[in-house]
Amino acid sequence: MNRQPHSSAREIIVANVLREVVSELRMVDVADYIAFIRLEQHGNLADLVETAAELYLLPGTLGFGHGGDVNVGWTGEPTITLDLQLRPRGATVYFALKMSALKASVEVNYVSFDDPSPDPAENTRFLAQALEASRIHRTTPMAMRR
Repeated sequence: MNRQPHSSAREIIVANVLREVVSELRMVDVADYIAFIRLEQHGNLADLVETAAELYLLPGTLGFGHGGDVNVGWTGEPTITLDLQLRPRGATVYFALKMSALKASVEVNYVSFDDPSPDPAENTRFLAQALEASRIHRTTPMAMRR
């Protein structure tokens, strides 16, 4: 696939939105990911992704795509790759999330806009705003009054 000049900026936006979700996904034992991916138990993977996202993103914003990959060998650390989709209002982002023990990365494969602008920079700004609007922002509870 040919990388476009705006791909890096969009990957940074997606990675920042997913930071907490990735922390949740890392709480799952790597052996479970290996089993679910190798046995093509996509429903289990979809449940893991949905559960990890529910505290941080509006319902339906993040979903499991159509597969994943495992890189496990006798040397080196395991690497899990999940095909995911972000669906904020007005756009759909198809991307791969790659996780290993100490790092994670995002590779955006394609972004579809409901009403795209001819200007890629404007589309990138729209994506950032749409993803920010899809986040669940925690509020600090007010102190109880006596």
